Amino acid sequence: MSDRYPDYDVLRKRQGPSWNEPSRQVVDRRLAVPREPGFFNPTQWRTLQAVCARIVPQPTDRPPIPVAALVQMKVGENRGDGYRDARLPPLQQAWPLGLDALDSESHQRHRRPFAELPAREQDDLLTAMQRDELKSAAWQGMPAAAFFSHRVVHDISAAYYSHPTAWNELGFGGPASPRGYVRLAEDRRDSWEAAEAHPGDEAKARELNRHVR
Repeated sequence: MSDRYPDYDVLRKRQGPSWNEPSRQVVDRRLAVPREPGFFNPTQWRTLQAVCARIVPQPTDRPPIPVAALVQMKVGENRGDGYRDARLPPLQQAWPLGLDALDSESHQRHRRPFAELPAREQDDLLTAMQRDELKSAAWQGMPAAAFFSHRVVHDISAAYYSHPTAWNELGFGGPASPRGYVRLAEDRRDSWEAAEAHPGDEAKARELNRHVR
């Protein structure tokens, strides 16, 4: 539960007028995404999980968003973004190459796979990637910094915020089809949007959010 949007659960909208059947199907797929290796091999999968945990650390007081699984679903389905940095290979080539290269760098520097490193050493390697300081032959000419910005940060953050748990934290209503949004001016909210809690009115926000559909 979000302290900013207490008692708000976007999934209560599932059978309400805010979502249509295509919206429900999209959300249901994200909730049921397989959480084991599929497109990626077991080593790549462990590396991806470790990278996701450092890019978007999650609170321990709720079930985690399956970020790695959502990234894998995108890559496995080859769902591109409609554009690509010319320095990077296509999506389904860039991710395995980048994960293998990161693991290779970890073995060279620490003699251990990336997934087994302490968080501090993982962060150091990711920082080196961001700064384009990883130059081993394992990258096969792909710039580490480009992979970091256009794949790692882009795909992982997008996966996180595609999930209803993240929507609850933001007070986001999810898909706007078919109902849409009406009150678009600043500090205006439709009755089917989450109410943000401010100091002193938490109880009011909680009561409003219990009735959001």
